[in-house]
Amino acid sequence: MRLDKFLKVSRIIKRRTVAAQACDGDKVLLNGKEAKPAAKVKVGDIIEVTFGSRTTKYEILEVRESATIEQAAGMTRPLG
Repeated sequence: MRLDKFLKVSRIIKRRTVAAQACDGDKVLLNGKEAKPAAKVKVGDIIEVTFGSRTTKYEILEVRESATIEQAAGMTRPLG
């Protein structure tokens, strides 16, 4: 699955266009490297997202094409 779509489906970022802009703006790291919106994600990958001065880190536990709010909560695990 594409990174921008995963960020939207997992509800880390609310809209896919905003997720794509964050990736293009170097606000998203995938396994420690800058990632483009089309980067492929898989279970076990680590995503770091910078919101202003705050950085959040997540481990991908599950990849789904669509998810309810409850399912989205189980797609990632916050780290540190």
